[in-house]
Amino acid sequence: MPPVTIEAEPQPIEVGLDKTALIIIDMQRDFLEPGGFGETLGNDVSRLTAAIESCRLVLDAARRHGLLVVHTREGHRPDLSDAPPAKLARGHPSLRIGAKGPMGRILVRGEPGHDIVPALYPAPGEPVIDKPGKGAFYQTELELILRNRGMDNLLVCGVTTEVCVSTTVREANDRGYRCIVLADCCASYFPQFHEVGLAMIKAQGGIFGWVSGSGSVLAALGRPDRGCSLPRPTLRSAAKKMGSKGLHSLQGCWGRRGQLIDRISNSRLLLLGTPLAGPIRFRLGWVGLRWQR
Repeated sequence: MPPVTIEAEPQPIEVGLDKTALIIIDMQRDFLEPGGFGETLGNDVSRLTAAIESCRLVLDAARRHGLLVVHTREGHRPDLSDAPPAKLARGHPSLRIGAKGPMGRILVRGEPGHDIVPALYPAPGEPVIDKPGKGAFYQTELELILRNRGMDNLLVCGVTTEVCVSTTVREANDRGYRCIVLADCCASYFPQFHEVGLAMIKAQGGIFGWVSGSGSVLAALGRPDRGCSLPRPTLRSAAKKMGSKGLHSLQGCWGRRGQLIDRISNSRLLLLGTPLAGPIRFRLGWVGLRWQR
């Protein structure tokens, strides 16, 4: 396959698709679903589920183009023999690894909560890496799988941005892989950690890798009309150049006709920067964006 160029920060990157793998990190029920372990800790899981649709679009495109797709799950053996004592001792006794949670024993392989959410469920033949730590390379066969398939580049999605995603990217960087982290395909319970995590990856000329978005990858693969094109800081800068006033927090995506999408509340999005008869509002749904009159 001929190489493609993916728009990214700190600069665009050219990759050969035959040497590029998609890594989807820890999109597990216990972390993302209401009633799971993440929610019992007091977290707002909607901040993680917001990344599912972008991940699904990229996953579908990767499968169509025959990319290697690898899924990871954090969890431990039922006897917990692979869990360090310091990790087992963390947190309230009723919420520790191995304790009974809403979806079975917490972070234990084979329990319902340990499994991947249905929207991103692995297809037959796609490797699933069960990892005992934060990084996907630690005590796993991931590097062997990537080396055997001749991979050089990793498209990285998953949760959470500042923990398992960042740890995996740093491990991969030390092993010589070029990592492209898709901002809207990653998420955190803490939005500020998400932003800082992405900033650290692309700092100093891309010290750990590149930051892009689902739209840029889909455009490189021939689907330019869906997904988010660039990470949020770039869009915030663009809004300032346009002289937009009274902006709240930018959602970080471009609309289908090139409009800037500005998040103005929890459920409504406003498009800016395109000559329009009036503001166009969207309601964020489970499947992409749909019109709201």
